[in-house]
Amino acid sequence: MSEVFEGYERQYCEASASLSRKCTAASALDGEKKKQKLSEIQSGVEEAESLIRKMDLEARSLQPSVKAGLLAKLREYKSDLNNVKSELKRISAPNARQTTREELLEAGMADTLAVSTDQRGRLMMSTERLNQSTDRIKESRRTMLETEELGVSILQDLHQQRQSLLHAHTTLHGVDDNIGKSKKILAAMSKRMDRNKWIIGGIITALVLAILLILYFKLAH
Repeated sequence: MSEVFEGYERQYCEASASLSRKCTAASALDGEKKKQKLSEIQSGVEEAESLIRKMDLEARSLQPSVKAGLLAKLREYKSDLNNVKSELKRISAPNARQTTREELLEAGMADTLAVSTDQRGRLMMSTERLNQSTDRIKESRRTMLETEELGVSILQDLHQQRQSLLHAHTTLHGVDDNIGKSKKILAAMSKRMDRNKWIIGGIITALVLAILLILYFKLAH
């Protein structure tokens, strides 16, 4: 069901229940107080008619599978509002109290009042269901907000972990550079040691040859 339609429906149910209470109160009043109460009821009826028109427009804009059920509800609401109008007209009559006593003696009026009571009972049940739906929607929104906050917290943690990984990567890159430099130094030292070995070997060979030459000349003379 459309949330817009539910909003109008909830307002109408509340308005209908308020009109019923005001009609009952107006029946027991006289004079200026009664006129004031009747004016409030008339304003409430106009507001209820406006809500029914809005519900009708919203229902006709929906899919056929949904629209049929909503239009059936609207027929009940229109019937209920007509009963309220009839009640307002009866109360507004100059001899309203006498008329009330006469109408209550008629079986047709008794049946109408019974139907109206039943319809108002259904309206109250609809109002309760709408309130429950509203509570569920609020709970769903609260859960959604909590989930969104959790998601933001997780994203912040992931961002911090990414920064830590980038810092570790930078550190490892620096270590790799140092290792590369160390390898180059070790390679240079190894080459230098090899060169020194050849130099020492050459010196030793030259000394051995010099000694041999000296011994040869001594033995020859």
